[in-house]
Amino acid sequence: MAVSCHLSELTWTAVPDHPLVLVPIGSTEQHGPHLPFDTDTAIASAAAAACASHLSDEHGIPVVVAPAIAYGSSGEHQMFPGTISIGHEALRVLLIEVVRSLSHWAGRVVFVNGHGGNVATVTDVVNQMILEQHQVAWVPCAFEGATDAHAGRDETSVMLFLEPNRVDMDRAVTGNTANLSELLPALMASGVRAVSESGVLGDPLQASASAGEHLFTGLVDDLCERILGNSVSPSGKLARPAASAAKSAEQSSRLSKS
Repeated sequence: MAVSCHLSELTWTAVPDHPLVLVPIGSTEQHGPHLPFDTDTAIASAAAAACASHLSDEHGIPVVVAPAIAYGSSGEHQMFPGTISIGHEALRVLLIEVVRSLSHWAGRVVFVNGHGGNVATVTDVVNQMILEQHQVAWVPCAFEGATDAHAGRDETSVMLFLEPNRVDMDRAVTGNTANLSELLPALMASGVRAVSESGVLGDPLQASASAGEHLFTGLVDDLCERILGNSVSPSGKLARPAASAAKSAEQSSRLSKS
């Protein structure tokens, strides 16, 4: 029987010496009428687990996946019932103490962030922790060729692939399909509901499990490449290897011309 990489399933005697520890960070926020509140957390957790398996099986790297942090900075969704946001300061303190505690027994710590609203906080924390001499960085759960911003085709497709029984496509509706750059001023000033009554930014009706498999596989490949490359940018984010970035740009260019 394979040894689990999930810390929650191990005893202390089964924890490897100085492992790489992946810490998924998500949110508890609305994802339209059709997706669960923990969508960001579920995707970050699944990506971290898949990445851990690959790094362990293919590269012999001891990896542990910590229990996910399911509360994030989601104030822009607070006007939707059910959303739970702890904001920047509370999340910042939580992540700092997680790193300080992990550093007693872990090797590297990498946050796997599944929610865009957490980026400023994670960046702040990682930079402070690096100054304190901790081995820490973060990676984004970003989909190659993303077409929408929130609860649209991309997230819905990935959830249809990962947990189809938790997606209610009968309730899915097309949301605001404008580019995020156009929506951002109103969204930042008044929250998501000011630009979308349903909470959806994109079109989940275009989603499919097959598209979700493609997006998720690309995400996991990207995370593994960043972690193996271990090139930390000024923001504390692990950068993509140059060869992979060039290949991605070429693929995106081909898609735009097709």
